[in-house]
Amino acid sequence: MTTTTNQRETRASPRLRRPKMEYLSSTKLYLTVSSVTIICFLFLLDINIIVTAIPSITNHFHSLPDVGWYGGAYTLANATLQPLTGKLYTYFHLKQVFLGCFAIFEVGSLICGLATSSKMLIIGRAIAGMGSAGLQNGSLTMLVVAVPRERRPALLGICMGGAQLGLVLGPLLGGAFTEYVSWRWCFYINLPIGGVAAAALLFIHIPDQMPKDKFSNVIRNVWPKLDLVGFVIFASASIMFLLALQFGGVQHPWDSSTVIGLFCGAGVTYLVFGLWEKRMGDNAMIPLSLASQQIIICSCFFISFLMGCTFVASYYLPIYFQTVKGRSPLASGVDLLPNVMMNITFGVSTGIAISKFGYYLPFGVLSGIFLATANGLFSTLSPTTPLARQVGFQILLGVGQGLGVQIGMTAAQNAVSDAQTALAMSLIMFSQTFTGSIYLTVANTILSNTLKSKIPQYAPRVNVQAVINAGATGVRQVVHGTELAGVLRAYTDAIDRVFYLSIAMGVGAFGVAWGLGWKDIRRKGPAESPA
Repeated sequence: MTTTTNQRETRASPRLRRPKMEYLSSTKLYLTVSSVTIICFLFLLDINIIVTAIPSITNHFHSLPDVGWYGGAYTLANATLQPLTGKLYTYFHLKQVFLGCFAIFEVGSLICGLATSSKMLIIGRAIAGMGSAGLQNGSLTMLVVAVPRERRPALLGICMGGAQLGLVLGPLLGGAFTEYVSWRWCFYINLPIGGVAAAALLFIHIPDQMPKDKFSNVIRNVWPKLDLVGFVIFASASIMFLLALQFGGVQHPWDSSTVIGLFCGAGVTYLVFGLWEKRMGDNAMIPLSLASQQIIICSCFFISFLMGCTFVASYYLPIYFQTVKGRSPLASGVDLLPNVMMNITFGVSTGIAISKFGYYLPFGVLSGIFLATANGLFSTLSPTTPLARQVGFQILLGVGQGLGVQIGMTAAQNAVSDAQTALAMSLIMFSQTFTGSIYLTVANTILSNTLKSKIPQYAPRVNVQAVINAGATGVRQVVHGTELAGVLRAYTDAIDRVFYLSIAMGVGAFGVAWGLGWKDIRRKGPAESPA
């Protein structure tokens, strides 16, 4: 089993020996798990909470052309900084980096809440995204080193299950704040809740995943190991790729020179990045010795497929409830409760089961089966689908999400030494964020293209562009009478086709789950390796 440092023993010996592992006591562990779960909840909440507030924000600032940047600035900053945070967590003390990232996230949230212009809001979203880049990675790394290896799946299940509430409840809370208080509380909510959670961590000693020097010594010697050149190359490639997704089909056609140029530039820059990382060896921001491992590759793909299904469901099920069924934002959040409850229940119980029986691969395989099945059923939704079926489909989806929510992290942390845990987690979190942006862009393209083809078929007298410009929640304000039924049917067909994408992701999760490794986490993991 890998170990962390014990300073007294290290000082007493002329050679660095493997010290006795520090683990958190019950009270400290409870506070740590509660705090990092709350902070992860806020991080994921911040991704979706703005969705239902955007119409009010654009009305307030008269800033319709900036709509894409309210979410895009956050995603760009988060994705580009994600791998670098793995390096920071490797060389600096876990708690210091985590609280630093959270402070940046809170400052960004405050700027968003106080924004007096659309540009100020976008800047705040970018700053919050920068801070959030290190939150989920840091949370998972702290939980990994807080308990013995065999207890980690249970804690990961609790943390990830609770945190995913943020994705589902985001639109609900955003709609409630916008309707009853102010859209600014979509950002203010992070301050008091996050402040309490961070304050609790201040008084807890969080063990590090390996021996680390004093901050003053690290800051003098760490720069060559951070691979800042690699970070600049990687960030440039990621920004170009995400800008292409942001512009495509919105500000520029997909076949425009701007979008094609960004995609080509991103591809070439990613190639340069790969060559640079190979040259840097173990000092690379993403060491190829880590990224080329089968279990790490399969873990990245598994979490990207799983979270792709989660992102699509959290965006498009509310659209179905609000647009097709005519539910309010608050009521559509209540409609999602079956999915939420099953997700949490099976997320926690799966973690406990893995801790007891040791093997995680069967749960990943079952997760893929449930995800593919549930999304297949969602692709049959119609304007007349009864409530019982809606609930049943969501239960199956929640089971699939809960079974798989922590499988990728469990497999990855069991495949590497504790010294490499932060790097592995940052790679997995990047896969989640980066591919999530891709899936949502593809889903939005599917929705728009299907509406353009189906509305003339079902409601020939309706202005297609007017319906699309009105947005999902504004359909009933621009279409009335007999034509509304045709438009709602077109929306249902479009949402069904979006779930075809999720079926593919569920099948993908099932396929890559077989490559996660048949390993018993109760046995010894990889030996500690030097950083």
